Amino acid sequence: MTTLRLDYASLWDGICKWGRKAGRAAMRPVLVLWYVMRSPDTPKKDKLAIFASLAYLVLPIDLLDAKRLPIIGWLDEAVSIAVMIQKMSKHITPDIEANVNIQLDKWFPEYTEYELIEG
Repeated sequence: MTTLRLDYASLWDGICKWGRKAGRAAMRPVLVLWYVMRSPDTPKKDKLAIFASLAYLVLPIDLLDAKRLPIIGWLDEAVSIAVMIQKMSKHITPDIEANVNIQLDKWFPEYTEYELIEG
């Protein structure tokens, strides 16, 4: 029997490159999935599903080409991530949310949660 080995380091590199271009809001669900996938409490079949979804997002191969179909080309990735978030919501813990916030603050330090409007 062959053991499937997931290349987490390559996936993380792809997420980092993609994420800095995508922005803070787009990265939140991606990082939530990343930390759910890396959790020892997440079942292996769920980890594999998340890995496939994240790999589809960051790898250059697309079923629907964003260059040819600008809006529809991004829709398949968005749907993939949204479906995974919904399916994996039972695994999202306060610790995972905290780790996501820490990573987002590292990547996007200029972000302020609240802006004061002076009038």
